[in-house]
Amino acid sequence: MRSPASRNAPARARPIGPRPQRPGELRRRLPGLSEKVLTQALREMETDGLVHREVHDVLPLKTEYSLTAFGRELSEALGPLADWGHRRLEELAGSRPAS
Repeated sequence: MRSPASRNAPARARPIGPRPQRPGELRRRLPGLSEKVLTQALREMETDGLVHREVHDVLPLKTEYSLTAFGRELSEALGPLADWGHRRLEELAGSRPAS
């Protein structure tokens, strides 16, 4: 059985965007996500063919993640669903009585 991190992998793929991202950049774009969970998700997405991991041979070590063609296709397909979800959450937050 896959971990909860892998079930959310498509949602986490979207912040990678059109250019390669370093793990620190991704962590800043995904507040509340621990380094451990992000690393697990990135490794699983790499295994699933959604992201490409490139390690540059420099000191300090530099690692970048980018979407593969399959990852870009999945991100584009899920984009409208994610947008709908964000709109729905805003609607729900707006309809709650102030406490």
